[in-house]
Amino acid sequence: MNRNGLIALLLAAFSTVALAGPTPAPEGAKAYIISPENGATVTSPVVVRFGLEGMGVAPAGVQHANTGHHHLLVDVKSLPDMDRPVPADKSHIHFGGGQTEISLELEPGTHTLQLLLGDHFHIPHNPPVKSEVVTITVE
Repeated sequence: MNRNGLIALLLAAFSTVALAGPTPAPEGAKAYIISPENGATVTSPVVVRFGLEGMGVAPAGVQHANTGHHHLLVDVKSLPDMDRPVPADKSHIHFGGGQTEISLELEPGTHTLQLLLGDHFHIPHNPPVKSEVVTITVE
């Protein structure tokens, strides 16, 4: 490929990336925590079960309309950047295999839990599909 062809190819690729935006979420879609309930007192390990309404679950890397996978935010004070992949650390737990529950070891005390759905690239949908924050006490 000559230099002009390579430049044209790169410009086309960057134009596509620049035009790419967040994956749309259907109107009314919502994530929710089935259990534990807000205000619950529990013992560790805590089984957290995820719910999703108006969308389906698909593993990370699999692109289907109106699907995504869960991320559990543990003791997070604010939501991550909605234009970037959800971080992966002990406070931002990824469920890229399409899982819908976890047995979670938590220290005694008060903790917050929130779900945030991500698209095939782990980027939150537009608008974000998230649960309400659930506050629990671990004995």
